[in-house]
Amino acid sequence: MLNAAIAGLGAVTALMVITWIASLVRRDVSLVDRVWGLSFIVFAATVAAVSDVEISGRAALVLVAVTVWGLRLSAHITWRNWGHGEDPRYAAMRARRPATFAWRSLVTVFVLQAALSALVGTALLAAIATPDAPALWWLDGLALAVWVVGFVFETVGDAQLARFGADPANRTRVLDSGLWRYTRHPNYFGDATVWAGFGLFAVAAGAWWGLLGAALMGVLIVRVSGVALTDRTMAQSSRRVGYEDYVRRTNAFFPGPVRTTPSSCDSGQ
Repeated sequence: MLNAAIAGLGAVTALMVITWIASLVRRDVSLVDRVWGLSFIVFAATVAAVSDVEISGRAALVLVAVTVWGLRLSAHITWRNWGHGEDPRYAAMRARRPATFAWRSLVTVFVLQAALSALVGTALLAAIATPDAPALWWLDGLALAVWVVGFVFETVGDAQLARFGADPANRTRVLDSGLWRYTRHPNYFGDATVWAGFGLFAVAAGAWWGLLGAALMGVLIVRVSGVALTDRTMAQSSRRVGYEDYVRRTNAFFPGPVRTTPSSCDSGQ
């Protein structure tokens, strides 16, 4: 299993180095976001290819699930960012030290993402390459159900946000309908839930430590690049009418009933 993990890390590192070279040509480090989902497909496929363990029904199920999830995520981010240039976060990093940014981005963005992909991917490693894993049982069914719930939340949430943002009339309004009525981040909740499903697949294979990779993804989503970053950006912006009221009555992450507030602010519906 160690050899499979090392091979998986090497494969995603190669993917990120290739993406880094493309970013130098395009002057757009945002390309790394487009391959984030693909990196898990590469990791899982490499693990399956080099592992000494025969591909089981569970491994096949996980490979299909991570491929569907990764392709959708990469396609969505590519479509969303198309024609918008480099993400402001990366542009700010470039502006601070332009002379050394190319080499620094290799380490602080691309290699870092490769390492995180491999660490989170330990959930996939555990589910695919654990020796003497039991055959499919009820816990695999639960894992698949959790994965499906997460995938639906992520996909529907992204679609609702895209449709809302495409209407110029909503430029200063807050999306608080559909799944966004029950959580401010249905897409991020869905992403974390998908990985909870992968973690359960790992437990079903007899490798509880696979939950650590899934938990790491949850921390990254909630505390680092997802919920926390979006909330901070929205709070600093005064463009969204009724956003403070939306925050008061809507759960940040886990879906829940709408809370009543005394505020009469326009919520953007």
